Amino acid sequence: MDENADGQWYAVRCVFHNDAGEPVVYEERITLWRAGSFDEAIALAEAEAVEYTDGISFTYSGLAQAFHLFDEPGHGAEVYSLMRDSDLPPGEYLTRFFDTGDERQGAVG
Repeated sequence: MDENADGQWYAVRCVFHNDAGEPVVYEERITLWRAGSFDEAIALAEAEAVEYTDGISFTYSGLAQAFHLFDEPGHGAEVYSLMRDSDLPPGEYLTRFFDTGDERQGAVG
């Protein structure tokens, strides 16, 4: 779809991995797409994922998750949301899925 066409905005999270060394490094990227459907947004993101990994040591894992934006992208707009059911209490949930201690956040230096 032409990026100026009358589509809806979608955020798509794709997961990549670099298994060239130990440990394996995983990257999650969220990109924004104007598309006519979830399937089209994912197809656009997956095509970009192939371009993104061209010439670098990361590989697209094949996982893409889309979120339909309710508002136009802008200051404070929600661009991604994923809900998950879990029996874990909050601290254990965060440790298991988000706070393993191996995250690379902020400036690299």
